[in-house]
Amino acid sequence: MLMRTDPFRELDRLTQQVFGNAAGTWSRPTAMPMDAYRSGDEFVVVFDLPGVAPDAIELDVERNVLTVKAERRPVPTDGKVEMQISERPLGVFSRQLFLGDTLDTDRVQAHYDAGVLTLRIPVAEQAKPRKIAITGADTRKEIKA
Repeated sequence: MLMRTDPFRELDRLTQQVFGNAAGTWSRPTAMPMDAYRSGDEFVVVFDLPGVAPDAIELDVERNVLTVKAERRPVPTDGKVEMQISERPLGVFSRQLFLGDTLDTDRVQAHYDAGVLTLRIPVAEQAKPRKIAITGADTRKEIKA
């Protein structure tokens, strides 16, 4: 089971959209958009990080808290380039998720391609549904009439 950690983060995100996109910093990062769903015996979490280099992404799990931080840096130029339009926000983006005890945090897989970070978090073996065999003593008795 996945849970969000900060109910005010969505309010912060909406405020930033209305009043301007301030760049996130390491002490006050901007939220990154994400989708999460269950697929069979794993949870899949997808983060949108276009324009972020793979080496600028940090992924940590401490106890049951998963933290994703990424930094979108300015495109390096040789000084002869004059920027005409710059709409993509720069700075630090972050998201934290509480992971339930039913997820196996030791086997998290991460894949980054085309600006999309995909995490696959398997369901722990002890949390998977299973059938339990029922045994009983042989209670047959012979009835004499």
